[in-house]
Amino acid sequence: MSLSVILALFGAVILASIWAAPRRATVEGFFAGNGPRGEAPGLWVLVLSQVTTWIFARSLMNAAILGYYYGIWGTLAYAAYYGSFLSGGFIVGRLRRDGAGSVQDWLGQRFGPVGRAAYDLVVALRLLSEVFANLLVVGLIFAALLPEYSQAHGASVVIVAALGLVYSAWGGLSAALRSDVVQMLVFLVVFGAALLALLLSPGFSLAAALSAPGVAGPGQGQVLALVALLQVFSYPAHDPVMMDRGFLADAETTRRSFLHAFWISLLCILGFGLFGIQAGIVGAEVEGQLLGTWAGMFPGWVYLALVLSLLISALSTLDSALASAARLAVEEWGFGGGRSLWAGRVAMAGFAGLGALLTLWGNQSLFDAVAVSGTASMFLTPVLIVGLVQGRRIALWAYLASFAVALAGAVIYFARDGWAMAILPDVPKYSQLLCICLVVLALGFAAVLLGRGARR
Repeated sequence: MSLSVILALFGAVILASIWAAPRRATVEGFFAGNGPRGEAPGLWVLVLSQVTTWIFARSLMNAAILGYYYGIWGTLAYAAYYGSFLSGGFIVGRLRRDGAGSVQDWLGQRFGPVGRAAYDLVVALRLLSEVFANLLVVGLIFAALLPEYSQAHGASVVIVAALGLVYSAWGGLSAALRSDVVQMLVFLVVFGAALLALLLSPGFSLAAALSAPGVAGPGQGQVLALVALLQVFSYPAHDPVMMDRGFLADAETTRRSFLHAFWISLLCILGFGLFGIQAGIVGAEVEGQLLGTWAGMFPGWVYLALVLSLLISALSTLDSALASAARLAVEEWGFGGGRSLWAGRVAMAGFAGLGALLTLWGNQSLFDAVAVSGTASMFLTPVLIVGLVQGRRIALWAYLASFAVALAGAVIYFARDGWAMAILPDVPKYSQLLCICLVVLALGFAAVLLGRGARR
């Protein structure tokens, strides 16, 4: 399939995203996502925005790659993280019932500036990981499409980051919400066509896919599923893109948006995982994170649809991550002295630039930073269960102890091939991650339970 066709279609999506952005930027629209008349986003705007920002390019690739190596268990393990829409909706409902306008508000009321700062550190790392992980996929795609050009990876990263920044910086969260709708609708049509082609192809058997063991066997996929179940309560709470969308509309609209986003995103992730499972079934070799593999497996238009789906999902996550970065820097850190368009735009440019630099660094272990963010978020599990659900007071030292343990666990997993090798069991990497998660939860709950007080 001609590269010019992919570029033309992706360019059309970018132009449509720019067209969808508000013509006149306002402070309320930029930071709160309000429409031109000050109205909150509707149900399906929230649903489509939630879905398109959570089935981002790296997630789609992870689902496929895990499906290739570990079969249906690999894809199910990654799909389990999308239970975050259910746990995230529950957390948002409790926070709103307590009168909080964000996770930071709730933590600030109970743990002061130190509590907010600890949480904001994890959030900032999460946002950076979202920016560079999606730009990495963009780079991989264009490197696969233009193997004869050594600069294709770097140039595509810079160009897509700049284009995403242009319309994101113009309208902020309002632009992100409106462009998300356009991008998600295009994604559903394009990916739906590719998935239908796979399901109807002569060499595909759904029964075989649903029982596929993967090229490496299902064992580590099953282990990763346990990890996902341990992380799924805290995972959404550290994702600012999801949490920001939990406070834009009324409580009932928000609750319904989380429920619809859950089943739609779950189906998309399972569907994309089938492409990786099928590659494993036919015995294809991995080339370019499966991108080269698919080019040889499927007709040209199906490969185009898969590549375009990945590019659209990368773009949609980029603008939403930058919008959340602006809110974090301006509203939480006080950058620029308060809400203003220029402060939000500078913050966006800073996060986009740093994310692009990390991507160009070229260290493939940066992918691990995305995977271990769930481990870093696990300090919130005991805090939210005891403090938010049970309504008990928690001492600051207990909160910080849980935070320190979770952050240490994330660092240890990130360094598992280096100095941390000496303190980790000699088992496969996802088994190591499971051990770390169990220890983090055990120590975190021990600290919080020791530091809990009377009901508020």
